[in-house]
Amino acid sequence: MQSANVLLKKIVRSSVLPFAARHGMKKDLFPLSRTLSLSFCLKQDNSCNPSEKLDLDAWKKVMRSGVQDEVSETVSERKELSTLAAAREVLEMWRLAGRSVPENISEEQLKTFMECPSKSAKKKYLKYLHLKELHKKNNKRKMDEKRQRRLETEEQASKTDETKRNSFIRLWASCMDRTYGWRAAQSMIFGQPLVFDMSYEKDMSVREVANTVRQIVLSEGCNRRSVDPFHIHFCNLKGDSLYHKEFIKHYREAWGKLLITVTDQCYTDVFPKDKLIYLTADSPKVMKTFDHDKIYIVGSMVDRSIKTGVSLARAKRLGLETAALPLEKYLLWNTGAKNLTLDQMMHILLSLKDTGDWKTALEFVPKRKYCGFISKPVHELKKTLNLINMLKLGKRQEEVRKQFAKNYSKKLTQK
Repeated sequence: MQSANVLLKKIVRSSVLPFAARHGMKKDLFPLSRTLSLSFCLKQDNSCNPSEKLDLDAWKKVMRSGVQDEVSETVSERKELSTLAAAREVLEMWRLAGRSVPENISEEQLKTFMECPSKSAKKKYLKYLHLKELHKKNNKRKMDEKRQRRLETEEQASKTDETKRNSFIRLWASCMDRTYGWRAAQSMIFGQPLVFDMSYEKDMSVREVANTVRQIVLSEGCNRRSVDPFHIHFCNLKGDSLYHKEFIKHYREAWGKLLITVTDQCYTDVFPKDKLIYLTADSPKVMKTFDHDKIYIVGSMVDRSIKTGVSLARAKRLGLETAALPLEKYLLWNTGAKNLTLDQMMHILLSLKDTGDWKTALEFVPKRKYCGFISKPVHELKKTLNLINMLKLGKRQEEVRKQFAKNYSKKLTQK
């Protein structure tokens, strides 16, 4: 029995195992023979093909060479990293020792440092980098200091200029306020009176009253800044009226300091009737010249919200003389209303009082309302103006007005 087992082992070792090793079936045939090495079987197999051995050896060599290359690359990278880290540690030690070493060094500069042939060359290279770094730092510091000095100088200059400007403005404003106050005080004693009729509150809405008061405030400021101001009178002004409330909103504490006369009486009770002239656009009488001995009355209302003839009817009811500005006499009036705001009326009256020239005074009329100044009566030019309005043919009104004014001025110069 033992001899049979020995014989069977010899057969397996000599024939079966080499065949299974060649065809890859060694693990499947005999699990008990896994401990046997493939090299031992191949050594005892004398019938193996030599060409197959050569191919297997070549494949092993190729695989081993690739693995060796990868291993060599990783080893070289590790060596390089380790050398860079070592070089940085050396630089840090030299810096702590007090040598001339730059604070920040790049990898390229570190590689150049490692490639230096001698220690003295490395020291010189590090000193060069250190001086270069110091030079850059000094330039940056100088630029920052220069920028800071420039900003401080500009700030100081702006502060001084602003202080000078503010002080000059304050001085100028105080001086001009004193001058205006002195002129207003003079006008209260020697100036020509100008009356604002404040009896139209019932005929206007709250918004229209606010708009009227706004125009009166502008008129008062314009009069106060003029060379020869009027002495303004607010007549028929009640203490509990909307006019008074709007004036308090605009002037606040300055309302009691204004150099004007405020009364709830009618102007006929304050001034003689023969000196009063009511200025209204509905008057049939046209004002020819400005009379310095008369007292002109202006209705404190918004004309667009008032029916035609209200101010004229009030003047006739009181038995007063009326007058209208000669707008059609001196202006080639365009299509639109011939109503003026209260501040425009104030500008016109002040200009007439100072110069007496209607052309200069009527320059305060908005230029959108007329084509230009004329020297002939308007009725001679109505046909031409109507013809222009008919022949617009889709053109804009402003272009037609400018063209007509230009042609008319040329004709006047030729004559």
